[in-house]
Amino acid sequence: MNELNHISTLPPKEATKGVCKDNLTTFHKQLFELQNVFYADGRYGLLIILQGMDTSGKDGTIRHVMTCMNPMGVRVQSFKKPTKEELKHDFLWRIYPHIPEKSMIQVFNRSYYEDIIIPTINNTLTEDKFKHRCLLINKVEQHLEQNNILVLKFFLHISSNEQEERIKERLTKPHKRWKYSKEDKQAAKKYEEYIEAYNQIIGQCNKVPWHVIQADKRWYRNYSVAKILTEYLKKLDLKYPNS
Repeated sequence: MNELNHISTLPPKEATKGVCKDNLTTFHKQLFELQNVFYADGRYGLLIILQGMDTSGKDGTIRHVMTCMNPMGVRVQSFKKPTKEELKHDFLWRIYPHIPEKSMIQVFNRSYYEDIIIPTINNTLTEDKFKHRCLLINKVEQHLEQNNILVLKFFLHISSNEQEERIKERLTKPHKRWKYSKEDKQAAKKYEEYIEAYNQIIGQCNKVPWHVIQADKRWYRNYSVAKILTEYLKKLDLKYPNS
């Protein structure tokens, strides 16, 4: 896979905001029906992983793409800094209770990948442990898929300039200010370090492939994720059970 520095964060020139928004509305209708039959079919669970820089739009993606689906069949779990209790266990321990059962769609807002990214940025993860965690994640994701718990992974790719603009938004817009923390600015200063860490993860944790989403424009980000999710569910040949 090409390195992230060589992948644009902007939509392709032929993409237009109006058309993408119209298509998103169409995808919403399809996703509502697809999620219903996914739940009734009962053969699969689906784990959707959203990763990206601070301000890349993980919350926004969930709000604009997933909320068209029936909340009885969709759950969202956010993973923040590990608690003291979580740190007493292996780094995957805290995700086990949130792996979806058959019929359910589970969205991870951040995930076990944070337990590679953050230690890598902080230089607290040795090369051997980095490789071990990547190897283990590959095996876990393959294990899930072999048991019909499907995994769909997105990296929301934004530029450093766009990240800085969004941090300013958090400082100036009342409805976004609650999201701001001092760590936002610190993370922005380490943009290139994060990109390099994600390059390594996307390169090594790829037994289940990643979808890199051009996310500088929110309308294109939402359209792209919805399109991929819709097409993915359609390929499953889902059916309602015989009455």
